[in-house]
Amino acid sequence: MNANQTPPPPRIATLDCARGIAILGILLLNISAFGLPKAAYLNPTYLGLPSARDAWTWAVLDLFVQVKFLTMFALLFGAGLQLLLRRGKAWIRARLSWLVLFGAVHAIFLWEGDILLAYGLIGLVCWRMIRDALNTFALMKTAVVLYLIGVAILLLLGFIPHGEPGSFWQPTMTELHYETFWKLQGGAEAWRNRLDLLSSNLIAIGAQFGWQLAGLMLFGAGLMRSGWLCNMYSPRYYLHQAAWLIPLSLLIQLPGVILQWQLDWEFRWSAFLLQVPRELGAPLQAIGYLALVYGFWPALSRLRISYWLTQVGRMALSNYLLQTLICTTLFYRFGFYQQFDRLQLLAIVPLVWLANLLFSNLWLRYFAQGPVEWLWRKLTLLAVGDKVPQSTK
Repeated sequence: MNANQTPPPPRIATLDCARGIAILGILLLNISAFGLPKAAYLNPTYLGLPSARDAWTWAVLDLFVQVKFLTMFALLFGAGLQLLLRRGKAWIRARLSWLVLFGAVHAIFLWEGDILLAYGLIGLVCWRMIRDALNTFALMKTAVVLYLIGVAILLLLGFIPHGEPGSFWQPTMTELHYETFWKLQGGAEAWRNRLDLLSSNLIAIGAQFGWQLAGLMLFGAGLMRSGWLCNMYSPRYYLHQAAWLIPLSLLIQLPGVILQWQLDWEFRWSAFLLQVPRELGAPLQAIGYLALVYGFWPALSRLRISYWLTQVGRMALSNYLLQTLICTTLFYRFGFYQQFDRLQLLAIVPLVWLANLLFSNLWLRYFAQGPVEWLWRKLTLLAVGDKVPQSTK
């Protein structure tokens, strides 16, 4: 390093640990998206009324997991955008553009449940808003407004006549057989179907989901800017916040879960209107989960598991893609697709977690970055050339 170069700031261990928890937590819902048809992700009745075990598994996951860890990861992604501002616009644009490309490749050639493309696209919009915000309060106020616009659009969609539910909610047996065929067959047939799903997802991002994602990113940047995500408050403060945020979020969401069950997951209500309580409660719960990590950090940091989780967080992108490789191999190549119900699928999750933990800790013994993170950085450096600040080289 030259004398005129400044070293990059040290990593925030608590932030890395929280990111690792978010990546592992996302799999609790994604495992159903890997092992079951796409309609099963939100609709337990895609094959008719579910068993009591399947319904209870859905209810518990809906209350404690569904959207929560994705929300948590979006907040942390926004915090990362705040940290990236020091590297300049050329670096940020290149980095996010490469993420969009990674996401497109992942979504078309590996798995249709990709989130990278959405994060990259919305990040390209949000980083300027983060940079240009007058102060932390203005940034967080804008975040709340954007998020609520997305929720309002979701509510509005529930009042628009939809006719019969489509294959995303209630597929016919023919559609289910075809989905099984192309997922297990792979190749060009699978790529074409994933491209069609990607087109639908892009429309959803532009019309509704993107508003919420932008709001979460801005709010995460505000939490970083305020020092909340820098561990600048006392453990007691964080635990106090968790103690009211999590119960409040559950109180908001519980009526929606009960009503969906009572209505037998009727399309209009469960696909739109009763999603709203979850979307309103999820940010509170995700921040509550983060507050638990920060509040218990003095004790957690002394445990070996916290170090392992931190390593997973340092390699978040590599670990996310590793989950895809493991699960698509298990379900599509080894034929375990549609062989398990929701509760049985959850038994597979710890095995994938173990692979994430072992891979991260073994890799980072010998290398400074995860393999995909290394490639991402090299491609970003290649794209920006001489425009990159000295401190990033």
